[in-house]
Amino acid sequence: MSTEKNKAIIQRWIEEAWNKGNVNIADEIYAPDYTAQDINNPERILRGPAGIKLSVMEMRSSFPDIHFTIDHLVAEGDKVVGAFTIQGTHKGSLLDIPATGKTVTFTAVDVWRFEKGKIVERCCANVDRLGLLQQLGVVPSIG
Repeated sequence: MSTEKNKAIIQRWIEEAWNKGNVNIADEIYAPDYTAQDINNPERILRGPAGIKLSVMEMRSSFPDIHFTIDHLVAEGDKVVGAFTIQGTHKGSLLDIPATGKTVTFTAVDVWRFEKGKIVERCCANVDRLGLLQQLGVVPSIG
């Protein structure tokens, strides 16, 4: 599959699942043997479409109005790298932090690997968790 088609799949995933809450498209986009470390719980491994659906639903329960803005999408070979700005209002528990009602903005970078037109792996993810926790008021800001 072409790099442009892979990028289009990621764009669709972000818009449909993250921004609109339609997690069922994971069945079309993710391979049955998909694996990734859960960015919300690094000790948990996500497996298959069901695993990624669970992760998205958990994050959306913490931030029901979550919205991803795609800042950059770069594709080469079988990988797509995305950089995002994420905004949402903390209305549900996150990482054992009760809802604060605060609106936060943070960034993330993900790398996905494709095989036969489906996502088989999230190779790495980097979320500005420190910035998020500072905005929620559970970690002091420097200065």
